[in-house]
Amino acid sequence: MLGQDTHHNPTLPHLKALQNHVTNIEKKIMDREDIRTLKILEEIDNDHTPSQRDLSKKLNISLGLVNSFVKRLANKGYFKINNIPKNRVKYILTPKGAAEKTRLTYQYIQHSFEFYRNAREKLHKLFKYLNKQGVRRVVFYGTGDFAEIAFISLQETSIQMSAIVDDNKSGEKFLGGVVKDPASLNSLSFDRILITTMISKDKVLEKVLEQGIPQSKVVMLE
Repeated sequence: MLGQDTHHNPTLPHLKALQNHVTNIEKKIMDREDIRTLKILEEIDNDHTPSQRDLSKKLNISLGLVNSFVKRLANKGYFKINNIPKNRVKYILTPKGAAEKTRLTYQYIQHSFEFYRNAREKLHKLFKYLNKQGVRRVVFYGTGDFAEIAFISLQETSIQMSAIVDDNKSGEKFLGGVVKDPASLNSLSFDRILITTMISKDKVLEKVLEQGIPQSKVVMLE
């Protein structure tokens, strides 16, 4: 879905096609469980004594979910669990686990490339349209991989990113600047807000509209 200013514009059939293919980007992303499996195997391969709390923080998932994953992967024979002093355990990657890590790494690289290629293609069309509409300043809402790809694509146009906001990363550095609080949107100068988060996009849109910003100023691929 694009902002309202694009919904009713009959001169942009190619942008309507984005809606038909928009889920392709997310479909190209590896299954979330596979990604978590890969990250756990990488952590075990790099550090043979990570605690489940360490894994929970690095993977940004609950301890209970980490425990479930660890047990499942151990049962599959990807690594062995040995007890060591101080109530800790040592994970030892098995040949089967190393082979699975290699397979998932290759798959991740493949899917990352496809994700990048598809995102670049669709963002190129979007920015080309916005450029013709006279848009010169955009605010990104959301940090992450998609925001980075959008920033790269933006360099091929005369459009500038005037700021980036994020609900959870306010004050952190990203893309050469400091992430702002979304509450400051009305104090920022922009022609459009591009929702660059890959999750909870509808909730983000609601938050933007609640600040009195017209939907015609919001652009979103979903």
